Amino acid sequence: MAARVLVIGSGGREHTLAWKLAQSPQVKQVLVAPGNAGTACAGKISNAAVSVNDHSALAQFCKD
Repeated sequence: MAARVLVIGSGGREHTLAWKLAQSPQVKQVLVAPGNAGTACAGKISNAAVSVNDHSALAQFCKD
């Protein structure tokens, strides 16, 4: 089963982590919250419009 992965953050480290995760055949989709311009248009990677400071919204996003 291919996984969906959430990376939390918007910096260069998160961009690199998301990029590397997206290279795995075991990963179907990488979501980055809130992400940045570099993660907005990178194949299996997309940004999620969820505030990293709103923990309940982040938890609900993961459940959905």
